[in-house]
Amino acid sequence: MGRGWKGRGGWQHAEVPSADDAAAWFSGRLPDEWFTGEPEITVDRDEILLVGELPPLTGEYADDAARAAAESGRISRFREETRDERIEIARQAEHRYRRKVSWGARLGGTTELFTTLSAPVMTRLRQPERRVLDTLVDAGVARSRSEALAWAVRLVGEHTDSWLSELRAAMSTVDDLRTKGPDLG
Repeated sequence: MGRGWKGRGGWQHAEVPSADDAAAWFSGRLPDEWFTGEPEITVDRDEILLVGELPPLTGEYADDAARAAAESGRISRFREETRDERIEIARQAEHRYRRKVSWGARLGGTTELFTTLSAPVMTRLRQPERRVLDTLVDAGVARSRSEALAWAVRLVGEHTDSWLSELRAAMSTVDDLRTKGPDLG
């Protein structure tokens, strides 16, 4: 996966195989006893994130804090017990889809992600944008400009999810039409 100059539109990501069938592939590949249902699978151009629901706890707990601790402990146990098999499944999926595979587990009110990808992103900001980031740092919302930018991106993502979903669907339609067109290369 590389990047290359694509003329007037700027830098574009090199083509990666479609991961449209990733949910079906993982459904067939994962051991049946790992999760209580189909895992949630999120795909972007760099990573496939798989988060599955673990079987519920059966014990009684004194309070919410004790329950949360038990949930975290069960997720930790799942992570350790399945490590070798998850690595092998990830290796196969990474070969198939040319993306990193990340894992997570959910139990009750606790969700933990492990082995996730953190991709560096470079950008040039003018003074007004830098001042926004510096304000977030000065206010203690973030420790650095990088963390402030990640915080701002998460916030925008949370508040514009429906718009971003529509945009992704439109981009998918454009990609489909592009593949049906003539090959000019």
